[in-house]
Amino acid sequence: MLRELRGQLPSESTLYLGDEARMPYGPRPTGEVVAFTREAVRWLAAWDCKLIVLACNTATSVALELVRDETDVPVIGVIRPGAAAAVAASSRRAIGVLATSGTVRSGAYVRALRDLDPLVDVVQQACPKLVPLVEAGEADSDDAEAAIREYVGPLLEDGAVVSPAIDTLLLGCTHYPLLRERLTKVAGPRVRIVDSAATTALAVREVLESHRLTRQDADPRHRVFATGPVEHFAAVAMAIFGGAGSRIFPEIERADLAAHSRS
Repeated sequence: MLRELRGQLPSESTLYLGDEARMPYGPRPTGEVVAFTREAVRWLAAWDCKLIVLACNTATSVALELVRDETDVPVIGVIRPGAAAAVAASSRRAIGVLATSGTVRSGAYVRALRDLDPLVDVVQQACPKLVPLVEAGEADSDDAEAAIREYVGPLLEDGAVVSPAIDTLLLGCTHYPLLRERLTKVAGPRVRIVDSAATTALAVREVLESHRLTRQDADPRHRVFATGPVEHFAAVAMAIFGGAGSRIFPEIERADLAAHSRS
């Protein structure tokens, strides 16, 4: 998500908060995810930013409307843009959604997709094994492919009158695009794979442009914060992105959300 935002808005400064200490959010109870998201949004808003992106599908699915009501800073989630991309890509209105357990439980993608197209057929699949594999740097491993086959296979086959049963696969977690090569292999050439990162970045750009908030001639500054040990965050970034990790996250600072809340 951060890479897409920097690519589409090269003049904008960015402030990134990775809640490494408490991830993954997907398996957590809804109340915990809401509390963590509220805390993170308050922390970000205190930096006087002009827009906040919830780059987490689980947080978006259960807390977006609440944090929008609680802050004066505009907040954009990743679910609506991802759903719009899937509807635009689908030719048969047959969409499969891969997501965390929390996002699947919320039904947020089903609602968003059917708001955009009431006739769309949607089938969801929770994928608890995928985020830990990505975080461990195993996105291109045989274990990752085996997990993908476990999750994607039923979406392709169950109840199929036409094969494959879906024509579009929506990646409902911001970790999953890092599995795209293996996902494409398993899903096959007749299934389009879409994610929310590029579409969300475009939505951010459109909001800033429509409110004349874009910077054209600025020298952007990028800061990256993590709630857990910065060494671990850096190691995960390198495992996921390889050499590009040091360019995306050149310097990582520690964020203490609890101390900020107390102040």
